[in-house]
Amino acid sequence: MSRPPLPPFDAETAALKVRKAEDAWNGRSPEQVSLAYTPDSQWRNRAEIFSGRDRIVAFLSRKWAREHDYRLIKELWAYTGDRIAVRFAYEYHDDSGSWFRAYGNENWEFASDGLMRRRLASINDLPIAEDQRLFHWPRGPRPQDHPGLSALGL
Repeated sequence: MSRPPLPPFDAETAALKVRKAEDAWNGRSPEQVSLAYTPDSQWRNRAEIFSGRDRIVAFLSRKWAREHDYRLIKELWAYTGDRIAVRFAYEYHDDSGSWFRAYGNENWEFASDGLMRRRLASINDLPIAEDQRLFHWPRGPRPQDHPGLSALGL
């Protein structure tokens, strides 16, 4: 199985890889998202460190069970060879209805088949009022005409 675009990346293929990842995460299907990673993919997400697709599915299932109305925007930061650096922001609310915007950076490393073999994420949550939300679209991928992070001033 391969997951184009494949490394080595150029500006166009790196940006496409980022958008495909964003679209998948906005679909919020842990099983589908996990297929973009190698079976032994290594993850660091905040304080959690783990590897393997089963652990990815479990992690994402827990995440999206507590982060309601999740909307994510990713933006290419840098790329070289088999690596991509991404900055992102996402908005969600918890069970009590409190809204947050999470900001972060990810470093990705890919196998030659285009599957991600390493994902390192650093994330900070900022409480926001509901009227401060900027990510408004129906569940699923961000519409092509919705502004990205830079256009939103983030």
